[in-house]
Order: sequence, then structure tokens, then C-alpha cells
Amino acid sequence: LVNGFKNAGRYEVKFDASNLASGVYVYRLSAGDFNASKKLMLLK
Repeated sequence: LVNGFKNAGRYEVKFDASNLASGVYVYRLSAGDFNASKKLMLLK
């Protein structure tokens, strides 16, 4: 969704899933030494 550097703060990203099928997707958030992976369930 976003690839690049951001200054500290709060950000919001719109996610357009119109071209994706229903299912379970894995997303990853990385910031400095912090890395987190979570599951997202998309239902249409």
C-alpha cells in the first residue's frame, strides 16, 4: 500500500480491494526495528 519513509505521526491509508477475491490475506507493517504481520479477512 505504501512503500517509502514517513515522519513520525498518524497516517491513514485507503485500501482498494475491488480487484481482489474474498479470502484471507496477510499484511505486514514495518517501522524501524518493528515488524508485524497480521491476517485480514476480506468478504464480498
